[in-house]
Amino acid sequence: MPKVSEDHLAARRRQILDGARRCFAEFGYDGATVRRLEEATGLSRGAIFHHYRDKEALFLALAHEDAEHMADVAAGGGLVQVMRDMLDRPTDFDWLATRLEIARKLRSDSTFRSAWQARSAELEDATLARLERQRSAGRLRDDLPTPVILSYLELILDGLITRLATGQDTSGLHAVLDLVEESVRQHSESES
Repeated sequence: MPKVSEDHLAARRRQILDGARRCFAEFGYDGATVRRLEEATGLSRGAIFHHYRDKEALFLALAHEDAEHMADVAAGGGLVQVMRDMLDRPTDFDWLATRLEIARKLRSDSTFRSAWQARSAELEDATLARLERQRSAGRLRDDLPTPVILSYLELILDGLITRLATGQDTSGLHAVLDLVEESVRQHSESES
């Protein structure tokens, strides 16, 4: 039996993830059936599930991939920059529309909740580290604990994802993000 190269395996995983992302974006988590995943990836269920244990593992692989990317952006530019990227390139994040379905799953499936939280921790850790750096540099308001500011920003992110997922108008939201950034900045007394 011929050996399959690591490049070939990586390309196959990329093909599966890209197709699954499109499928989840179009049909949602529950609607992304195995048949639809096969159609979206152009591969058989055997080929898909050779690389990913099941649909949940495939979905969580996408969540992990996005969390890594968002964590990189958040580490350098902050969580608000992640949100700006979502506004500027909504099709790169359209599969996140499944977050509405995921919320239900997070409440009812403890195994899924644990796996999801592990994937989300990366983004939270990167954001918290950036906030701490901003606080040390005197650029983050100091009248609130950093975890409170992080929760505030996460709520804004969830709201943005919901707005994008439901197809609501997003014009003017860059100005809202400007307001969010301004609300967490440290102001000198001369500015007050």
